[in-house]
Amino acid sequence: MKSADIGVGWIADGKMYFQDRFAFGFTTPIIDNTTTDWFALNGKEENGWTALQFKRKLETCDSMDVPIKFGTSTLIYAYGLEDPNPDISYHEKRRGSRTLPLLGYANPPDESKFYGLETYEFKFNNFLVPASDTTYHCKVFKAPVFKEKRHAIAHKMLIEEKNRDIVHHLLVYECDPSTVFPDDNNLPDNACDYDNALNDGSELCRTNIATIWAVGGDLIEEFPEEAGYPVGGDFSVKYYVLEMHYNNDLLISGRRDNSGIRFYVSPTLRLHDMGYLTFGSTSNALGLAIPPRTDRFNVDSYCPAKVTQSFPKDGITVITAYAHTHLQGRSVWTKLIRNGTAVQYLFNTEAFDFNYQFEHKLPKRIQLYPGDEFATRCVYSTTDKNVITL
Repeated sequence: MKSADIGVGWIADGKMYFQDRFAFGFTTPIIDNTTTDWFALNGKEENGWTALQFKRKLETCDSMDVPIKFGTSTLIYAYGLEDPNPDISYHEKRRGSRTLPLLGYANPPDESKFYGLETYEFKFNNFLVPASDTTYHCKVFKAPVFKEKRHAIAHKMLIEEKNRDIVHHLLVYECDPSTVFPDDNNLPDNACDYDNALNDGSELCRTNIATIWAVGGDLIEEFPEEAGYPVGGDFSVKYYVLEMHYNNDLLISGRRDNSGIRFYVSPTLRLHDMGYLTFGSTSNALGLAIPPRTDRFNVDSYCPAKVTQSFPKDGITVITAYAHTHLQGRSVWTKLIRNGTAVQYLFNTEAFDFNYQFEHKLPKRIQLYPGDEFATRCVYSTTDKNVITL
C-alpha cells in the first residue's frame, strides 16, 4: 500500500468518525494533517455490519492525495475487528483490492433481466489454441435471420471458465454489405491475417466494429433504453467476423476453446440504432512501430472534417468510450475539434491498465456533427523492452 491515499472510518457510540490518511510505506498510514479531503456523509452499524458513506474531490492539489483520473483506478480495502484505541490496528489478512473506472462505471445488470428474450450467438467450435504466446483467430458468421429489423439491447461474453487465463479480448466486426461468400455452410475460419482475408473473401470484414470486450471488463453490457444494435430485416450487414485474441504466455498445448458472445434481442424496435466509431492508428508495422527503452512515445492520428460529412445533420450521440491498446499502452485520448478549435475531450483515459479494459460510461453524453474533426493520441512506454514493438 505504499503511496496509497486512504480513508479510515468507524462508528462508536452511534457517531461516525472518518480520517484522511496516507501510506508512505508498508507501515501504519499516517493522518494527513496538511488538508482534510475525505469527508464523512452517512454511516451505520447493525447486526455486526458497518456501512460508511463518504466523499472526496477528484483533484485536491494535496501531495498526500492520489488524483482520481478518467480511466482505471486501483482500490484497496481492509478492515479491523475493533475500533481504533487510540490508533488503528493491523488488518492482517482482512484485505483485498479491485480495479475500476471510478468516473465511468455502471454496475452490470443481472442476466435474469433478459430471460425470455430471443438471442443469437457467435462462438468458436472446439478451437485448438496454438502453443504460442499470441494468437489471433477469425471466424465468419452469417447474420441471424429476422423477417423484420430488430434491436439487440444487451450482450454477454461467453468466455469459457477454463480459458479465462488465455482469452485476452474479442472483437465482432461487420462485413461490408457488398461481401458475398460462395458457401454459407463453409465460411472462413482461420488465422487473422491479410493474406487469408484476401484468399477467403473476408478482406472487407475488418473495418467496422460491432462490439468489443477485453480482459477485466464486465461480461454483460446493457445498451441505453432508447437505442439498440440493429439486426435482421433490411439492415445491410449480412456477415460478421468474430476475432479472438489468445494470450498464451505459458505456451500451453492441447487447450480447446468455445468462447464467444451472445446478443439479447428485444421484441420491439427502439428509437435509435447504435454502433461504434473508431479512432486510432492501424496496428501493423506500417502504422505502429515503437522504439525500445522509451519512457513516453506518442502516436498521433487525425480524422479530418471530410470524413464526418456523412454524419446525420442532427448529430450522433456518444454515450460510452472504450480505450484499447496492448501491454505498452499507458494512456489514450481523443479531442473533439469543431470549427478549427479543440472543444473538449471526447474521452481521456489518463490511467490505462492493460489487464482491466472497461467500457466507460461518459458522465455527460456528447453530440457530434458533420464537419467535426478528431485528434487521437496513444502514449506508450517501452522502458522494459530491448527490441522494437510492433
